[in-house]
Amino acid sequence: MIHQDTIVALATPSGAGAIAIIRLSGKDAITIASEVFNSISGKDLSKQLVSDKNHNEMLKPHTNIWFNTKPNTPYKSHFSAYGLGWSISDMNGYIIVDHGGALPGMLSKTVLIPELNVGIVVLTNADPGGLSYWTISREILDAFIGVERKDWVLEAKNWIESNESKGDSITDAVWEKVSKAKIKPLKLKNYVGTYKDNWFGNMEISLKDGELWMKSLRSPKLYGKMFFYNSNTFAVKWNYKDMPCDAFAMFNLDENGQAISIKMKGISPNIDFSFDFQDLDLKRIKTASNKE
Repeated sequence: MIHQDTIVALATPSGAGAIAIIRLSGKDAITIASEVFNSISGKDLSKQLVSDKNHNEMLKPHTNIWFNTKPNTPYKSHFSAYGLGWSISDMNGYIIVDHGGALPGMLSKTVLIPELNVGIVVLTNADPGGLSYWTISREILDAFIGVERKDWVLEAKNWIESNESKGDSITDAVWEKVSKAKIKPLKLKNYVGTYKDNWFGNMEISLKDGELWMKSLRSPKLYGKMFFYNSNTFAVKWNYKDMPCDAFAMFNLDENGQAISIKMKGISPNIDFSFDFQDLDLKRIKTASNKE
C-alpha cells in the first residue's frame, strides 16, 4: 500500500467488532462514493454498487425522531428521522440526507439533496476547529435550498463557548468533590470482580496499591483509576485522553455489602455520543478465577 492508494475499510472501535462504519479515503474516493449513490433512474448499473432496492431502503425513514405539523421558518421542517446510517429530514421543501463522522482530531459532514442532485462533503483535521465541518456545510446547504443567509460561524462560536464553559464547570466540580471525599468506611475488596454487559462484554475491577481500577476487556483503552465520589459512586479517570470520556460508575450492593452490578454515565455533558456508558448494564459474574 502506498500513499496514492484509495482505501476502503471497516472502521472498528478499540477492541473487536465492526459497527457498520466504512472508511473511504484516497484519490478515487469521490468516484467510488458516486457509484454507491448513483442515480436510480436507469443509468448503467454496471457502475452502481448498491441496487435500486437497497438504495431506496437505505435512504428511507425507519425510525421517527420528531414530527411537527406547524414547522418554524426559515426551514419549515416537518420531520426528522433515521434511515440506514443516514439522518433524513425536510428543509424548505427539500428532502435532506446527511451523516456526520468523528475521530480524535477529525470531524466530517456529508449532506445530500437528492432532488437537486447536490452532494456536500466537508472533511476537517480539527476538533472542534470552530465546528467548520458544520458551518461550511450549512452555509452551502442554505444557498442551495434558498433560505436567508445566517452567520453560522458566529452561531458555532457562541455554542462552543457556552458548552465548553458549562462542561468545564461540571467536570471541575466533580473532581473538586473527589479531592475532598473520604473513602475509609468502604471495603474496596467488595467491589473487585468481573462485570458483564451482554452487548459490551466484560469490565474488570481490580485492586492495585490500595486503589480500584476499571478496565474494559473489549476496549482496552478504557482503563483507568477509580476515585471515590460519594455513597457507592466512583468517578473513573481513563488513561485514554484523546477525547473527554471520564465516567461515573454507580454500584448496586447486596444485603452483605457486596457489589452485584454497575450502572455508568459520562461526567461531562460534552462527552462524545459514542461513549454511551448510560446504556451499559454491567452485572457481576463468577468465573473460574473469580469465585465470589
